[in-house]
Amino acid sequence: MKFQSQKVAWGFFATCMLLLSLQLIYGFIMGFARVGMDGLHQYIPFNAARATHTNLLVMWLLAGFMGAAYWIIPDECDRELAWPKLAWLQLVALVVTGVTAIIGFHLNWWEGRKFLEIPRPLDFLVVIDVLLFIGNIGWTVWKAEKKSTTSMVLFFGLLAAALLYLPGMLPTDNQTVDSFFRWWVVHLWVEGVWELIMGAILSYLLIKLTGVDREIIEKWLYVIVGFTFLSGVLGTGHHYYFIGTPKYWLMVGGIFSALEPLAFLGMAIYAFSMAKKGGRTHPNRVALLWTVGCAFMSFVGAGFLGFAHTLPQVNMYTHGTLVTAMHGHMAFWGAYAMLVLAIIAYAMPLLTGRKIYEKASAGFAFWTSNIGMTAMTLAFAVAGVSQVVLERRAGMEFLTVQKEIEVHFWGLILAACLFTLGIGAFVWDFIRYGMPNAPLKSGEARSVTPPEALPAATVARA
Repeated sequence: MKFQSQKVAWGFFATCMLLLSLQLIYGFIMGFARVGMDGLHQYIPFNAARATHTNLLVMWLLAGFMGAAYWIIPDECDRELAWPKLAWLQLVALVVTGVTAIIGFHLNWWEGRKFLEIPRPLDFLVVIDVLLFIGNIGWTVWKAEKKSTTSMVLFFGLLAAALLYLPGMLPTDNQTVDSFFRWWVVHLWVEGVWELIMGAILSYLLIKLTGVDREIIEKWLYVIVGFTFLSGVLGTGHHYYFIGTPKYWLMVGGIFSALEPLAFLGMAIYAFSMAKKGGRTHPNRVALLWTVGCAFMSFVGAGFLGFAHTLPQVNMYTHGTLVTAMHGHMAFWGAYAMLVLAIIAYAMPLLTGRKIYEKASAGFAFWTSNIGMTAMTLAFAVAGVSQVVLERRAGMEFLTVQKEIEVHFWGLILAACLFTLGIGAFVWDFIRYGMPNAPLKSGEARSVTPPEALPAATVARA
């Protein structure tokens, strides 16, 4: 850790761990409700649990992106964060807003718009909070003498994410108009500007972990991310099939949704090749596992499984079924959750000076959580395909079909238990890292990367 202000990242990472743990709890509440064990319905009805589960996901991912920015920007710009105290205040405001929203969901205080349930007064608080964040990192980048491609793309990705939150706040009484702009937030975040954020963080991690020249990584990775961004933006059309928009969206959405897997495949191949060609063996192999695993699993979840059900000829049957949950769980896990866990796995040893990544629990967390998520995705797939066949093809009643596919949710619960073991190990390791150490003073040499881990040429130059 080079700068005192990088400690701010720890607070955001700790918030991630707490919110991720809460998200898992609400996932289990929904899973048991789907098999008829809904004893908490009087206090936490299914709709409140679902809204809380999905919004906790968005909250902890945003906290992770902010923490990553507060770690990466000072390092890339080679200067302290502009206003560290403001960053801590912004974290507190984010947590207070999120907690208020979750309590509101349980009291039926929400907008009722899927994925954008947060009440309108809290929307304005979110906007203020994000503006404080953007101003803090923006001023840091502006005042820096050194401006890297990675820091600039990260900043503009976060800025675009903030701007694209605003269309979801447009007042309208028209269902089609509301759905049209709602997808500007929901889709253009996860398959648009968040991919710029993903590319910047992935670039930073590959530069630090592989030893490949920055120029090579930044040049080719952003070509791939640019292709992903383009196909993702126009691929928004696959949400417009059934909401009354012009017919040309059927063609636009279908074509560019089909291109998205190629972009994610390119990103996966590129990450693998950079890791293989790396000029040094970094001791934090777990961070590299999370980084390369992110690229691969995002191809599977966001690319392949997205393609599997967003083509118009398929989506006419799968739209609004558990097939969407299949795609959504693996896509969010691979593209963004693993990315946040990767930057945490990389930064925590440097923040604390402790090598917890050498413990067996670190590898256990990676493999168990990924196997568990894969099993959960398969359970959703079997349940979703069964639902499509029985409900959309055979014409059975909705509630009858839900009863028929109930057995698959037992498989989902078992898979979720395995996934939770992995996440529990990751959270436990985070706790064992402890609080951040003081930053290095001039001339000090504390590092979790021993010289013997570097290539001979690098050691010779040193």
